Amino acid sequence: MKTESSKYAGKTILAPMVKIGTLPTRILALRYGADLVYSEEIIDWKFLRSKRVVNEVRNTIDYIDDTDGAVFFQTCPEEKEKVILQIGTCDPTRALKVGQMTQDDISGIDINMGCPKEFSIKGGMGAALLTEPEKIESILTTLISNLKIPVTCKIRVLPTIEETLKLCKMIESCGVAAIAIHGRTRYERPLHNNRNNFLNEIAQQLTIPVIANGGSKEIRQHEDIEVFRTESGCSSVMLARAAEWNPSIFSKEKKDQIEVIRDFIRLALQFNLSFTDRKSVV
Repeated sequence: MKTESSKYAGKTILAPMVKIGTLPTRILALRYGADLVYSEEIIDWKFLRSKRVVNEVRNTIDYIDDTDGAVFFQTCPEEKEKVILQIGTCDPTRALKVGQMTQDDISGIDINMGCPKEFSIKGGMGAALLTEPEKIESILTTLISNLKIPVTCKIRVLPTIEETLKLCKMIESCGVAAIAIHGRTRYERPLHNNRNNFLNEIAQQLTIPVIANGGSKEIRQHEDIEVFRTESGCSSVMLARAAEWNPSIFSKEKKDQIEVIRDFIRLALQFNLSFTDRKSVV
């Protein structure tokens, strides 16, 4: 477990973002200096109705949805040791099937337990899991007992530090390699302050790496990442909106925005990213 946890310690990480965290964005973030990159959240049943294809032309592994023929997850050798697949699930059996399907293509698997969107909540996924500790435990222990790659999860804080600590300690006891925590509750949005004091207390009490998330509002340049790391007291930092606005935030060297867009478009063409997804990023 110590070796698995070290993968997540002292890192700066691209957060999972729907429509943003596709292969071109992940590769761009790595080239600019990110240590780890998370895929966008993908729902378990999407993998269970898919086929895995080795794309020798583009040197990628493509997961293709059998219902419409679309590539919904794509990876390549450049990110093999650094890509974390995030899945949306509320069922340990389905989650395990996805893990077993994909574990040879990825570096780790993460369970989304923080998404506050209606689609996730109604499906019993994302932040809906925060009030179901038994289900959390079942999903995590099933994966950890049966997969050969590290398992993590991403949560949001609960209304009180006591409730949040209790949940985090239970999650730690399941054997996860690390835990990412967004410092807002499921009902709060970016206009609310990130609860860095919660993150600080949790980081002091857990023995696994805690990945701080939710600080993008104050992160405008590379140096701000270390400020957030210090204020949160966490080993690692995960960036969402700050990286969405400009993936070169991971670089110590300031990049021109036009240069960043050009770099992205080159990668999008290389990996045949759909026009709709290209438009979402740019």
